[in-house]
Amino acid sequence: QDFTGVPAVVDLAAMRDAMKNLNGDPNKINPLVPVDLVIDHSVQVDVARSENALQANMQLEFHRNRERFAFLKWGSTAFCNMLVVPPGSGIVHQVNLEYLGRVVFNDDGLLYPDSVVGTDSHTTMIDGMGVAGWGAG
Repeated sequence: QDFTGVPAVVDLAAMRDAMKNLNGDPNKINPLVPVDLVIDHSVQVDVARSENALQANMQLEFHRNRERFAFLKWGSTAFCNMLVVPPGSGIVHQVNLEYLGRVVFNDDGLLYPDSVVGTDSHTTMIDGMGVAGWGAG
């Protein structure tokens, strides 16, 4: 989720700055394995009992967090092996099950299992697909 993912992206950006200061290639700093960052559980409810409640709350969410979301969007294009799933796409467990769970990765013939470490107890729902999931929270 984004409250733990933002510091990770900040760390990657700081490592790139350090690499540049050492006259190295900052583009070498990337996650070694695919990383999916799902932004959910962040929408506040300001509007309720209205046909446009979801849309109004999402607009407020993007307005309140535009700087954070812009940074995460930058991170999703700046780093290889990193996908940022924007708010409004679904809760992290649904997104993991329906879109992100790969079960097995194939890296030029090297096969290795998928895994997920999430920030709550529902993360283990992914185990039903054969993906090792650990929930911390």
